[in-house]
Amino acid sequence: MRNGQHISQKLKNRLYPVVLELFSQKDFHQVNMRAISKASGVSISTIYRYFPSKEELLFAILDRNLKKLGEILELHFAGMKSFEEIVRKLFWVTMDFYDQRPALAITAFITVPTRTWMQQNAFKVPKDTFITILALARETGQVDPRVDVRRFQDFYYMVCYRMIHSWYYFGCKWQLADAVQEDYDLYWKMLAPAGQES
Repeated sequence: MRNGQHISQKLKNRLYPVVLELFSQKDFHQVNMRAISKASGVSISTIYRYFPSKEELLFAILDRNLKKLGEILELHFAGMKSFEEIVRKLFWVTMDFYDQRPALAITAFITVPTRTWMQQNAFKVPKDTFITILALARETGQVDPRVDVRRFQDFYYMVCYRMIHSWYYFGCKWQLADAVQEDYDLYWKMLAPAGQES
């Protein structure tokens, strides 16, 4: 079966971290299946049995990790009522997730050509989490009424991209989650209803 279906956990453990490491160290077009095979010790024929291309392999890995991030976020939001604190948690958990997986952060936000990634399921993150968060905020008047789901998602990705690009540009010298704490008041002002920007 292609596209990574039915691949064993043992093979994922051997292959997936190596793929992220390679893509985090080289430009997208400099990584090929031969290099992945050599670095992982997994034969090219075995890799091709599950993935028809390096793109399919990489996007399966990104998809798996982004789903995991979504599950972690859901757990952290359980029972929270303050939209300001939910948004703070949204960014902190996201950046902490990437702090623990720097090769993933670099691969997803620096290495992968955006146009190519936009065509993949891994890029099309479900809106459910954003819809749920925003519904609560609207019901309780905790968000600027001009903020809809699209704007909220755009805001989230804009901040994530900028934080990770800046971190990478300056040599990955700080923790991404720490930067959230430093800058959060500025982010909140973009979402808060008039008079509640604090």
